[in-house]
Amino acid sequence: MKKNELRPHKNAYWCIPPKENAEFVACMEDILDIYEKPYDPAVPVVCMDEKPYQLLGEAREPLPMRPGDTRKIDSEYVRGGTCSIFVFVEPLGGVRHVNVREHRTAVDWAEEIRYLVDVSYPDCDRIILVMDNLNTHALSSLYKAFPAPEARRIAKKLEIHYTPRHGSWLDIAEIELNVMTRQCLSRRIDDIGLLRQELDAWESNRNEHTACIHWHFTTDKARTKLTSLYPKFDITNENQFS
Repeated sequence: MKKNELRPHKNAYWCIPPKENAEFVACMEDILDIYEKPYDPAVPVVCMDEKPYQLLGEAREPLPMRPGDTRKIDSEYVRGGTCSIFVFVEPLGGVRHVNVREHRTAVDWAEEIRYLVDVSYPDCDRIILVMDNLNTHALSSLYKAFPAPEARRIAKKLEIHYTPRHGSWLDIAEIELNVMTRQCLSRRIDDIGLLRQELDAWESNRNEHTACIHWHFTTDKARTKLTSLYPKFDITNENQFS
């Protein structure tokens, strides 16, 4: 065996989908069909996701920066607790909303959804919402947070489409989270108030420049490139499914 042909000391983490899984394929093609819809501001397609964030402070003051040199910080840090960052992005509209919450409960998600409906898109009768199937991402969470009439009012404005299990890469909000992490969170932030300020500034800048996300992976490409995901059939009669 050639040297370095196997590298057991290295790992790459992936969302590995199941093989020949009809449930995965059905959810995937549903999401891909949504992404192929033409832009309609009256019926926006909004993707949401959330990520935990650990507040970290400096145990020692970083060394002063010098021209041509990188900033040097100590490897030791101070833990400041955790919080959750919620992101909503309308890929073709170039609009996003980011908020930081102390927790990631069903009530937190429900309050974010009410903001989406009443503040972000108050004039829309229907919002197509794409997200993963985290346990709190459910209409039942609305009923945990609000009285039944209010919960139902919000729910009636939503058309929810879930990404398949082990298929979170189909959520465009993950792309926005990655951009946010690179551009805004590549340093230690120790205070939730400061984190909110930084993300508000980042959100305003992205929205001001109407940063859109254009998705190019289609159902036709999936059926060609991801054949291992699709159930196999022994078609003896070529007209059987025509």
